[in-house]
Amino acid sequence: MKTIAAISTAAAPGGIGIIRISGEEARSVGDRVFRAVSGEKLHTAAGYTCRFGHVFDADGVRLDECIATVFAAPKSFTGEDVVELSCHGGLFVLKSVLKAVFAAGAAPAAAGEFTRRAFLNGKMDLAQAEAVMELISAEGREAMKAAQAGHDGVLSRRIGAIRDDLTDVGAHLAAWADYPDDDIPQVDEEMLKTRLAAGRKALETLLESFDGGRVLREGVVTVIAGKPNAGKSTLMNLLAGCERSIVTELAGTTRDVVEETVLLGGIPLRLADTAGIRETDDRVERIGVRIALDRLKTAQFVLAVFDASEALNDDDRAMMDAIGSTPCVAVVNKSDLPAQIDLQTIRARFSEVVTISALSGDGLSALSEASSRALHTAKLNPNDGILYTERQRADAEAALNCIKEAQDALSLGMTWDAVTVSLEGAIASLNELTGERVSDAVVDKVFSKFCVGK
Repeated sequence: MKTIAAISTAAAPGGIGIIRISGEEARSVGDRVFRAVSGEKLHTAAGYTCRFGHVFDADGVRLDECIATVFAAPKSFTGEDVVELSCHGGLFVLKSVLKAVFAAGAAPAAAGEFTRRAFLNGKMDLAQAEAVMELISAEGREAMKAAQAGHDGVLSRRIGAIRDDLTDVGAHLAAWADYPDDDIPQVDEEMLKTRLAAGRKALETLLESFDGGRVLREGVVTVIAGKPNAGKSTLMNLLAGCERSIVTELAGTTRDVVEETVLLGGIPLRLADTAGIRETDDRVERIGVRIALDRLKTAQFVLAVFDASEALNDDDRAMMDAIGSTPCVAVVNKSDLPAQIDLQTIRARFSEVVTISALSGDGLSALSEASSRALHTAKLNPNDGILYTERQRADAEAALNCIKEAQDALSLGMTWDAVTVSLEGAIASLNELTGERVSDAVVDKVFSKFCVGK
């Protein structure tokens, strides 16, 4: 397998930049571009040791100071010999060093090729490999926890336990059917029903985690809606931690959509502060109201803001109608003022209602908890190992459908062979999820989503 190289740090100027080289010739390639001040060669260096020196191009021109770190196979990320050249993080410097590395015999790494080699060399399974990319792209604490659990193999062990139990059942069925004259215990139908039900329940529970996990990973498109002067922009600024929206005592200040991504209770919210929803003769404001209503139609989550110091009016009711069945938290704002609003009507319409003062920040923790409940992340424990890609969800769902088929075959009195075939289908889907038996096309698709250098 060819020796590959790529810049493994971000494509932006920084204090340090790393060129990673992996493969059988990694040390030789490193020695052609790197000279340690001690005169030592990387070829003879022990794993997990560093050398300080300089990197040079093919013409002997010194490019930069450098620390070369050697990781000896198989105790490296890829399972191969790896050399990492840590230079100053200027883009021109890094590209110049990488060019020298290519001239010294390394080939450009493809997207995700380092992690792919780690998978192929048995350093991690496919679910763990996918967690690497999720860890890189995590935007919040909970998403980071989920990715770390996946990388540590928690999901793989969870899948493995289900698969091993199904394999044990399938092996017993197959042995009893193929060798009826041998001394093999007869299949206990009640035991079979119990174990199929347990496998089904475990997969259903796992699949229930997917939507909540997707919220943690990708964030949720959120609209802050309400009538003018309800406090939408003040809430936007509170959540953003800075003045993103203009706040005045004049109604109708916000006419365009102001957007910001914030973390609320570990959930990334892609916030949009919209124009106040009301009937108006102002042509420009009317456009803003139309845009606000359009955003409500495509929102994944809504923070519906009400003014606690005023009675509910037609504008409030129009907003409630526009929200429809979209997950929502009713935010009753201005708790610091005398209450005039009909809370009973709001509670009858929304399952999650919180009272806050966006001006002082009072009630923010209650809003965070209510949002977690509305988005079904409150009971989600990312440390338990959750599904975090569509590929994993599809494989788990395919396995579940096979178990259901096995249960149907059993209830209809079909032969053990029919039950066994369905069990084998479930096991095959779970093996594909973890990558133990997976096609090259699936592997190619997984790693095509990775960045070059990882």
